[in-house]
Amino acid sequence: MGIRTGSEFRESLRDGRTIYVDGQRISDVTAYPPFQGTIDTLASLYDLQHEHRDLLTYASPKTGDAVSLSFLMGDTVEQVDLRRRAEEFRCESTCGLMGRMPDFMNALVTDAAIMNLPRNPRFEANLTRYYEDCRENDWCLTHTLVDPQVDRSKGPGEQADPSVALQLVRETDRGIIVNGARMLSTLAPFANELWVGPFYPRKPGEEAYALCFGVPIATEGLKFVCRESYDRGRGTFDRPLSSRFDEEDALAIFENVLVPWERVFIAGDVEASNAFLAKAPGYALLQATIRGMVKLKFMCGLACYLAETVGRSEALHVQAQLGELIAQAEMLRGAVQAGVVEVAAARKEGQPIRTVASALWVFVPQAQMRAAEVIRQVSGSGLIMTPTEKDFANPEIAAHLERYLQGRGVSAKRRVQLFKLAWDIIGEQFGSRQLQYEWFYAGDPYFTRSRFYRSPAVGEMKGLVDRLLER
Repeated sequence: MGIRTGSEFRESLRDGRTIYVDGQRISDVTAYPPFQGTIDTLASLYDLQHEHRDLLTYASPKTGDAVSLSFLMGDTVEQVDLRRRAEEFRCESTCGLMGRMPDFMNALVTDAAIMNLPRNPRFEANLTRYYEDCRENDWCLTHTLVDPQVDRSKGPGEQADPSVALQLVRETDRGIIVNGARMLSTLAPFANELWVGPFYPRKPGEEAYALCFGVPIATEGLKFVCRESYDRGRGTFDRPLSSRFDEEDALAIFENVLVPWERVFIAGDVEASNAFLAKAPGYALLQATIRGMVKLKFMCGLACYLAETVGRSEALHVQAQLGELIAQAEMLRGAVQAGVVEVAAARKEGQPIRTVASALWVFVPQAQMRAAEVIRQVSGSGLIMTPTEKDFANPEIAAHLERYLQGRGVSAKRRVQLFKLAWDIIGEQFGSRQLQYEWFYAGDPYFTRSRFYRSPAVGEMKGLVDRLLER
């Protein structure tokens, strides 16, 4: 089959899936108004592959059909750079604001297929076959990794109700039966497949919770309860981001779901669960870092426009703030370029992923928090005094708005558009979710940072001190 069109993607969502939003079951997600902007955006990404085949696709080694470059198992710098160029181009179409656009899960499944460490002969071919199915059918995937937040001081089996976290209930001739819940399924209403992957380290005795498998979103017994939608029909002028890029997040609930054996990758193997993706080439890490770079560039551009629009860009302290953001974006661009070389080496020689891991888990969240702070500071009260598109359409007040709300060298409507964009990314529900999402992207940021203290780099750095003292 190969790459799909936007229309084919849209039609694939009409499959009887069980999605709840605002207390109601959505019988057809493609007809639910708050979902329209995101579906349109995703459909445009699928159409983009047809419009830019040379940049975004390669020939399937299995069929020869054009398939997404985000599935390419590149093992040279040149091949990984092809992935980088394609992923950067697609991220730019969403300004880096969709953390779970199809590229990410495509890259993660590719990582998993290369690692393929289930340690069980029954599952050995499953990951490779699943990767090929995803590639050839151009599925849109989401994932769910995290146990429900009940009592984080205890493991899943130690909870007051140990059946809350997703677990293996029993095995049958057809497959495994699983029950419980997982979070946080971003993009679930718009995906074709759900990847249930390992994330938390599991301990001996927690075998029932050591799981990895893939199932269609429309699987019997699987339902999703979504958070409220941020797109409330305000339109692209008043909510330019919420109306286009609200990925949605959902609680995935499994009620005695049957997972066929051919879709099981890990079942009850704690060691395999803990080792899964530990030595992956890092395609998913690179894609996520590219997205973070594009988003930071977008926020830099917005901060510059805001400062210029209100006439503050000539102040030295404002230039210093903007220059700081721009320098951070440039450093991240360098990390991405280094990451291309690093990922190629990891794929070919098994070298560790350091640059993209540190950039994604530590630098990107800090830089984006700083960018949001600068946008808030340079905007001032302009963030608040923003009439609506309907106000500009009212002839009784439109002239007043044009006179009193104009900016430095820009019309009032353009100025208000910029400040509405700024409010959407730092003040609205959409923007607040973006900040929370980025800060906890890789889990608890303190745990993530502490991992680097336990890395081999520490020995190298301390070695410099040792050599000096031993002279």
